[in-house]
Amino acid sequence: MPMRTSESTRGRPGKGAGLGLALASAVAFGGSGVAAKPLIEAGLDPLHVVWLRVTGAAVVMLPLAVRHRSLPRRRPALLAGFGLLAVAGVQACYFAALSRIPVGVALLIEYLAPALVLGWVRFVQRRPVTRAAALGVVLAAGGLACVVEVWSGLSFDALGLLLALGAACCQVGYFVLSDHGGDTGDQAPDPLGVIAYGLLVGAALLTVVARPWTMDWSVLGRTAYLNGTPVPAVALLAWIVLVATVLAYVTGVLSVRRLSPQVAGVVACLEAVIATVLAWVLLGEHLSAPQVAGGAVVLVGAFIAQSSAAPARGDEEPPARQEAERELSVRGTAA
Repeated sequence: MPMRTSESTRGRPGKGAGLGLALASAVAFGGSGVAAKPLIEAGLDPLHVVWLRVTGAAVVMLPLAVRHRSLPRRRPALLAGFGLLAVAGVQACYFAALSRIPVGVALLIEYLAPALVLGWVRFVQRRPVTRAAALGVVLAAGGLACVVEVWSGLSFDALGLLLALGAACCQVGYFVLSDHGGDTGDQAPDPLGVIAYGLLVGAALLTVVARPWTMDWSVLGRTAYLNGTPVPAVALLAWIVLVATVLAYVTGVLSVRRLSPQVAGVVACLEAVIATVLAWVLLGEHLSAPQVAGGAVVLVGAFIAQSSAAPARGDEEPPARQEAERELSVRGTAA
């Protein structure tokens, strides 16, 4: 019995660390828009900002790619999928959707990803989904609708909606691929290596789409303005690369490994709340009463999802092992 108690408590610190990493990832990702907007207003095309973001992060992570140089041979499909979906796909589809539909609508559709993750887990992986996780997704999606004020400018542009849905599907790929190999023991691919090669693949794909040779590089040497405060454009770019990309992806992938795709996906909805609050504080974009209420609902949804009674990955035991331990326990008692 003491052994069972220690095993059951061993997963709790891992879950707590996973929640901390998920929150750190949401904060890091949420700060990308606040730093990117002044660069766009200074004259950079949004797609060029995305290319700079991904390519800069790929350069930073290049030493890790060299260190894990055997990874492309061992897991080529995983790396290609992560680069295509989790890096290039999410960014390209989201920014393309923004050119056709309102920002709030595109953001809401993209963050339907947690619901899609639940569908993947339930119907593709055929794993049970807790009611708490499902309720958390419903609450988070409803609160997110208030945060982005989806009613303020709904546009039924078919292509724009499809692009936003494509961003949501790519985000599902991010959570699923981040979880890939997390329960295979020593054979699990190193998450930092996966991120490094995913960024390299994403940078290569975005180079074809963004055509950086047409970018006005002189903007990076100028001053951008953060709610009237002059800030070097290169400093904002450094924040986007180091914090909003490298730190965000590293903490995000590690959080999925410690939690689960569905729980980490709901916690990731906090990114929209964080982005809105940062825009309020740093850019002077004031929050309305519905946005404040929606943010509270997202927080409640994330809390309900993470407090699910489902066992953590490290606490799950195969039925055969449980039966064997029960039999040994009975024998020990009889002896």
